[in-house]
Amino acid sequence: MRRPWRNTAIVLFVFTVLLGSFYSRRLQALDDDTRESMRLYTELLNAAHESYGTEVHYKDLVYASIQGVTRALDPHTYFLAPQAYDGMRERQRSSFYGLGILVGQRNGRVTVITPIEGGPASRLGVQAGDIIDTIDGESTEPISLDQAVQKLKGPKGSTVTITILRRGMDKPLELNVVRAEIPLTTVRYSYMLTADTGYMRITDFNRGTGKEVTTELARLREMGMKRLLLDLRNNGGGLLDQAIEVGEQFVPKGSKIVETRGRTRSSHQTFYGNNPEQHLEVPVVVLVNRGTASAAEILAGAIQDHDIGIIAGTPTWGKGLVQTVYSLSYGAGLALTTAKYYTPSGRLIQRDYSSYFDYYAYNPLEDDSETAEGGQGIQPPPPGESFHTDLGRSVYGGGGITPDVVVAQNQVSPFLQLLHGRNAFFDFAVEYRRKARPAKNEEWTPSDKVLTEFARWLDKEELGEEKEMLEAFAEEETATYALRQIRAEVFNATFGQDAWHRVLAAGDPQIQAGLELFDKAAELLKTRKELQDPRQASFEADRGDGSSGI
Repeated sequence: MRRPWRNTAIVLFVFTVLLGSFYSRRLQALDDDTRESMRLYTELLNAAHESYGTEVHYKDLVYASIQGVTRALDPHTYFLAPQAYDGMRERQRSSFYGLGILVGQRNGRVTVITPIEGGPASRLGVQAGDIIDTIDGESTEPISLDQAVQKLKGPKGSTVTITILRRGMDKPLELNVVRAEIPLTTVRYSYMLTADTGYMRITDFNRGTGKEVTTELARLREMGMKRLLLDLRNNGGGLLDQAIEVGEQFVPKGSKIVETRGRTRSSHQTFYGNNPEQHLEVPVVVLVNRGTASAAEILAGAIQDHDIGIIAGTPTWGKGLVQTVYSLSYGAGLALTTAKYYTPSGRLIQRDYSSYFDYYAYNPLEDDSETAEGGQGIQPPPPGESFHTDLGRSVYGGGGITPDVVVAQNQVSPFLQLLHGRNAFFDFAVEYRRKARPAKNEEWTPSDKVLTEFARWLDKEELGEEKEMLEAFAEEETATYALRQIRAEVFNATFGQDAWHRVLAAGDPQIQAGLELFDKAAELLKTRKELQDPRQASFEADRGDGSSGI
């Protein structure tokens, strides 16, 4: 393997020094400086391989040098080793074959958070809180969560044998589970938050997101939705075409959704909404935060620039670089920045990254004491160029999407963070549900007596002394929070993830603030409708049939 990887090192170096050739159809002839650089590089590889103090492999040297090249370009150009490249392509697919369970790492063990209703594991009686002890006879203790997930996945119709540990059972339970197709849903939650308010959370954008949103919007309408709270918090983005497919369900036909601009002519593209169906015409409030990035910022920016809805939360990340993914030798890949994203009003989404430290240590509210404490108000304009929405509202570029109304997320006390870190709410709720079976329907609410049981359980589990726990729960805010978490976890184990989320939404300050902003959203919608007809007529005259430039 030495010679192949040495040859590959030379080829990959040629590739990296000629990254600009991606933008043309033919390679440029090598000049003398490039040849000298190649010679220097191969000499360095040979010297490191032959004379370094410990053994090093050409493959490791090549990968390290490629990482150095990508770091010199921008924060979002990155090399994908074969396993990482496979993982990225799998995340972009809309389904996989597995057991149908949501799992997490709890106290160092692979634990079932919730089984997917109707999935293979659910049909065999797998429950929230079950610990997956072995997979095909191999213990899960020494492996990571990602490694366990890979072992649980496999070809459709194949069988995997797992043993689970469950509180109250003396012996492990062995199950033979036949893998089936499991949808990778990106609309994680979709339900009626109030009698007329639909709630939808999109976690990322993969190949099925556009169809999921179409289906869920239709379902919410049938349930009586008159207004929509769209949650894009912690949505890191994904596929551009899916952001456009979702966006055209919100903006009028023919409206610009996003523009890309790069060094070459082919990178300049403008994408318009072409949904032949009627776009959503209800008051919309969109929640964003620092974790909102890329494709999610495209959607939020289009909604804001066209005055479709009110943006609330905290400033988004500011990731507006377009990555084109190239397949390399040996199953590797390269995500290369080829352009930048601009919103319909022309503002750049990408934040400054001249300092990588500042870029990754960014805290949009660190200098705003009012909002940092959970306050609410109009976000002061960032030091960027000013642009205007369709209705003339000022928006700003070069720093992600600035909310129309800032609403900070409340901070959880160190005591409650400690309980979360030790999975106390989850573990207690699983055991309490198993013993008491308290929740016959979603009307159930735990009483203060449950806190006493919780404190006693924490003492038994050596997570805290009962007396100290009761003293902490004597504070009304702490008690309310703890009871809500217990109720949510009991509901998760009994009724599923939507029920879990509905409980937590009642204590989410950003969701609750969003509900108070629908009057503003309705006023925006009314004003836009009053101006839409003459503007639309003018637009159609300029563009003919309003066809897309996609």
